[in-house]
Amino acid sequence: MQVNNLNWTFNTVADTYEKLRPGYVDELYQTIFEYKAIDGKSKVIEVGIGGGQATLPFLKTGCNLNAVDYGENFCKICREKFKEYPNFSAVSGKFEDIELLGEYDLIYSASAFHWIPEEIGYRKVYAMLKNGGVFCRFANHPYRDKGKPELSAEMDKIYSEYYYKYHNKEPKPLAEYTEQQARDRALIAEKYGFTDVQYKLFYRTRTFSAEEYIMLLGTYSDHIAIEEKIRKKFFFEIENAINRHGGEITIYDTIDLQLARKQCY
Repeated sequence: MQVNNLNWTFNTVADTYEKLRPGYVDELYQTIFEYKAIDGKSKVIEVGIGGGQATLPFLKTGCNLNAVDYGENFCKICREKFKEYPNFSAVSGKFEDIELLGEYDLIYSASAFHWIPEEIGYRKVYAMLKNGGVFCRFANHPYRDKGKPELSAEMDKIYSEYYYKYHNKEPKPLAEYTEQQARDRALIAEKYGFTDVQYKLFYRTRTFSAEEYIMLLGTYSDHIAIEEKIRKKFFFEIENAINRHGGEITIYDTIDLQLARKQCY
């Protein structure tokens, strides 16, 4: 079975997603705010707020932040999560369909902009920004434990048996996200009139128990889409494999950031 449009899946696990999906490193926000200063007069849009993993550093600037997310459950979670910030609001719907009035100083998207058709998304962002306004997109790219090749090989076999077979895909080797991929993603903005395009990579590790890792996998769209009975067997095998190899798994994250500016006229 092949499932193509999976953005519906996240709303079904909103609470778990909010708890387990990681935020982003401080250096990323420092880079953004050095590129574009934000303060209490600034108008900002977050595209795809999810569980609010990337929201607080922007709210702390005092900016007026309007978040958009396809999942109403995420909007409810974030309205409660950021209720102490009168400068925050959240609206449910697809970014490409929602009409957001006004001109914005900054529009950003964290691990979400890939769900929007490229031409529609970039053209809409460009139209919504003030002259000199900034678009930034960033995302986390996890890579499986480098220190346990035997565990990784065992997990490859499990994925082949359950994940790839279910989605009717050929198994493919894991690959770390590269600087070339970050550069190529950054240059997309030039096709739509943006200038001063920049990118940067950040790195970190996260370590999970077997149980925690299974909960994390349960927030991935292509894993959620697997039929429940098969998914339970799949996760059971992954958890057992981790426990056979010390009970922990370390994930190596590469976080890419792309920055682009609307031309000043």
